[in-house]
Amino acid sequence: MFDGYDSCSEDTSSSSSSDESEEEVAPLPSSLPIIKNNGQVYTYPDGKSGMATCEMCGMVGVRDAFYSKTKRFCSVSCSRSYSSNSKKASILARLQGKPPTKKAKVLQKQPLVAKLAAYAQYQATLQNQAKTKAAAVPVEGFSWGNYINSNSFTAAPVTCFKHAPMGTCWGDIAEGVRVEVPNTDCSLPTKVFWIAGIVKLAGYNALLRYEGFENDSSLDFWCNVCGSDIHPVGWCATSGKPLVPPRTIQHKYTNWKAFLVKRLTGAKTLPPDFSQKVSESMQYPFKTSMRVEVVDKTHLCRTRVAVVESVIGGRLRLVYEESEDKTDDFWCHMYSPLIHHIGWSRSIGHRFKRSDITKKQDGHFDAPSHLFMKVKEVDAAGEWFKEGMKLEAIDPLNLSAICVATIRKVLADGYLMIGIDGSEAADGSDWFCYHATSPSIFPVGFCEINMIELTPPRGYAKLPFKWFDYLRETDSIAAPVKLFNKEVPNHGFHVGMKLEAVDLMEPRLVCVATVTRIIHRLLRIHFDGWEDEYDQWVDCESPDLYPVGWCQLTGYQLQPPAPQSSRDSQSSSSKQKKKAKSQQYKGHKKMTSLQLKEELLDGEEYSFLQGASDQESNGSASYYIKQEP
Repeated sequence: MFDGYDSCSEDTSSSSSSDESEEEVAPLPSSLPIIKNNGQVYTYPDGKSGMATCEMCGMVGVRDAFYSKTKRFCSVSCSRSYSSNSKKASILARLQGKPPTKKAKVLQKQPLVAKLAAYAQYQATLQNQAKTKAAAVPVEGFSWGNYINSNSFTAAPVTCFKHAPMGTCWGDIAEGVRVEVPNTDCSLPTKVFWIAGIVKLAGYNALLRYEGFENDSSLDFWCNVCGSDIHPVGWCATSGKPLVPPRTIQHKYTNWKAFLVKRLTGAKTLPPDFSQKVSESMQYPFKTSMRVEVVDKTHLCRTRVAVVESVIGGRLRLVYEESEDKTDDFWCHMYSPLIHHIGWSRSIGHRFKRSDITKKQDGHFDAPSHLFMKVKEVDAAGEWFKEGMKLEAIDPLNLSAICVATIRKVLADGYLMIGIDGSEAADGSDWFCYHATSPSIFPVGFCEINMIELTPPRGYAKLPFKWFDYLRETDSIAAPVKLFNKEVPNHGFHVGMKLEAVDLMEPRLVCVATVTRIIHRLLRIHFDGWEDEYDQWVDCESPDLYPVGWCQLTGYQLQPPAPQSSRDSQSSSSKQKKKAKSQQYKGHKKMTSLQLKEELLDGEEYSFLQGASDQESNGSASYYIKQEP
């Protein structure tokens, strides 16, 4: 019998039968160990269990902390209540003219046993009902575990996301690591635990298998490693929690102590301060009522003042300061390049929409400048970007496209105003700001060498598009290759990996997504269930990408893959002629983001550089510029 298990055995049945014969409650064998941090089994020198169960209320705890010489009660109150009930039973027996029998004394302890038996029966009923319901009705909601298991998917590791909780201190958490988790294969009234090993990792989520099941996966379950119910081996011993083997295998071994000692010798577990690190990594410096400058989603060329309305997992819901009903909002991560400290626009010469509010509203205060993401310093004294230079850039209004673009204005501190050729507004209201080190701008020829479809200027009839011809026709020059950021970090992403990603055309949504292509540090993100034209190009270090399980950990709502009805609808919509671009950075909903995409001219094919190998396009940091033949 395991520590704290002698009064809570699942095999214990109620003794409140009508049989008048005197009988003792048979003691059960004691064999459940408590594991300490050093992996040793904890028992008393006299062989007694280190745990005890209160005979009054059924509370399980450390024996040394219990009351009375025999350690039968968890508190003085329970001891007195038990004594009072015993006295009442004795008085009643004397009034009836009968001395208290040994059976009566035993039955004084029976209410707890009867309750446990009734609770076990109740739990079994609930489990049967749950199985019946699950077979008749499909489970509502999305389950990463089921999704990954049924399709044999892999997920990007937590270490790929430096901005996410535990992204920089994930350590050696991998398959084979042992943890202590609640034992769900049990009908006891108290919460008990057992040891499990990680079978598979998917972001924050781990597929766990209880020790003792060997190759039996029938009770495997998914659990968020950063959740509150997962602990390092040894936590139960230090916290006074009982370890109880799952009911399915409780008779599999006669000596669980020896089994666990053998299984845990040399095994790895979570660091003892793991939960503390999780908590610390989920503390965010941005607070509600802080004022920031953020891109104006209706006019990308300027910024506006917004106020932090809420913070979830490092993501900020910003409400534009002039929005009286607080519905004019914008979502982004606190490390997004789209937000800045108050005064940033003036300092670099960026356009800024002045607020009609002449003074700060009560309770609002400027966010400290040190909270914002710092950009790499650049030397603009020598050869530098100039107005009119051509380049290739991700279109912020259509993130699935890399377009022919032009530098329209050079700002201070390395910032550039970029315009998409062929679709610019006359007043420049659709220009957008990228830093010179931004991974979203590329030198001329980047798409060709990496076999990416380059979107030509709208209305450009000379297809297939050739950079050399276009530069000559427009009397332009290409921005020098050496001015672009060619740094490629060892990001760890691979094609096919699953993750959770923000739909940047509707930035309040975080969706189930897949990495479908990798070009240096550039990732092609596909939203599961949606057509490829909704894909988005995103940098590998983007704060808008998260590990599997991030939404569950932070309490953010995850958008599941599109159902079949939505896929049929989007397929029908995609065949219709697409409308011209909107200047709205945030689309109204997923289905209307097609409105932000340009219609390619008659489906013409573009020519690509032949002979570029997969290795060259995915592993080389060099760029190609086509020369005149």
